[in-house]
Amino acid sequence: MTESTDLTPEDRKIVTLARSARARNGVPEGAAVRDETGRTYVAGTVALNSLKLSALRTAVAMAVASGAESLEAAAVVSGAEAVTPEDVAAVLDLGGIGTPVILAGPDGTVRSTVEA
Repeated sequence: MTESTDLTPEDRKIVTLARSARARNGVPEGAAVRDETGRTYVAGTVALNSLKLSALRTAVAMAVASGAESLEAAAVVSGAEAVTPEDVAAVLDLGGIGTPVILAGPDGTVRSTVEA
């Protein structure tokens, strides 16, 4: 387990943004990603009849749609015990190998950090 104090201030910020998106929207997950220019993209789980996306894949899609060329970091706040392979793959597609993906619980406690 990584303490949130072990994160850089920028990484703590995306965990906080992801947590607030989850709480504000009442969704199972919140996520935030930071692009190569420092811009952040925040999203919650999308659960429509015709479209289902995790919060992290939604945040990556928002970054792509906004013209981001790469990612520096990603964070997801969830009750899940691990980041799904599909979510890691989405970060890898835009962020490249080594992009950190931070998983935090609903209280904001960091559970793990994996590299895409």
